[in-house]
Formats: sequence, structure tokens, C-alpha cells
Amino acid sequence: MLDEIFNECETKMKKSIEHLMHDFKMLRTGKVTTQVLDNIRIDYYGTMTPLDQVGSVLATDATTIVVNPWEKNLLQLIDSAISKANIGVNPNNDGSVIKLFFPPMTVEQRQESVKQMKVYGENAKVAVRNDRRNANDKVKKHEKDKEVTADESKAAQDNIQKLTDKFIAEIDNILKNKEVDILKV
Repeated sequence: MLDEIFNECETKMKKSIEHLMHDFKMLRTGKVTTQVLDNIRIDYYGTMTPLDQVGSVLATDATTIVVNPWEKNLLQLIDSAISKANIGVNPNNDGSVIKLFFPPMTVEQRQESVKQMKVYGENAKVAVRNDRRNANDKVKKHEKDKEVTADESKAAQDNIQKLTDKFIAEIDNILKNKEVDILKV
């Protein structure tokens, strides 16, 4: 019973880390990634479809993304969807592909990305702490219902705290590495 609570808590904390990594994909760093286009959808024969399912999306260099649709009649739809998404660049449609030229990031933009990254990190830490609180509440309820002894409850809460400390340290390490990556020119 306590093992189930511990395993459930650990699983939820891992999901908080996964969510943090997903949030980082939306952050702009020194080099552009195709993930900035992940949330863009176009109406493909009545179905809202992600860009990477209607054509190839490639980062050709550190500042350029090329979208090459599999059907040329989709060029205008893709062009307008990217424009509406407001990702910070205007699409260049040459009649066969769409190119997105991202300007190199300024120091201020890098610092702004670091601030946003820290917000994501703090949100992940809050989620981990909430998972800890929920797990501790379950342990305390079992103790109150006389299903576990006070010593077992204390040991379980100590294990949950150690798990929390481990995940908070992992988040801090991820943030430190990401900050170095963003600020590197």
C-alpha cells in the first residue's frame, strides 16, 4: 500500500519533468528548431492537421526552417497558418517551398528566454511539491485509519521527501544546462 503511493508519486514527478522538457521545446534558443511549428495546424480536407503531416519541415541551418508541402495547393494555407501563429517571423513563399528566416537572437532575447525557462522550471518544482503533498496526505490518512504504524508513516514520508529532493535537484540541473545553452552565442 505504501509502495503503491510511493510509485504513484514517482510516476507523477517523472511526468512533471517530461512536461518541463516539452515546454522547453517551445523556447527559442540560439539555434532554431522545428518544434516552434508544432502547434500550427492547417485545414487539410476538413481535418486540422499538424504541419509535419502535410509536408517536410526541416531546419536547414541555425536560423532557417524550410517547409516543403507534399501538395503544392497547400502552400497558401500553410503560409497563412504560419502568419496567424505569430511565431516572430514572416513566411517567405517562393511558389514551391516556404522558408522561415529567424534573425539571430540578441542578448536581450536570450535573457528573456532564460526568464521564461526559469518560470517553466519553477512550475515544474511546484508540480513536484504538490505531488509530494498529495502522497504525504495519503500516507497520513492510512496512519489515521490505523492501516500503518506511526513509524511506517514517518519512514514513508521520509522516502517521499528524498524522492522530492532528487527530482528538484534534477530540475535545477536541467535548468542550469539549458541556461548555458541559451546564453551561448
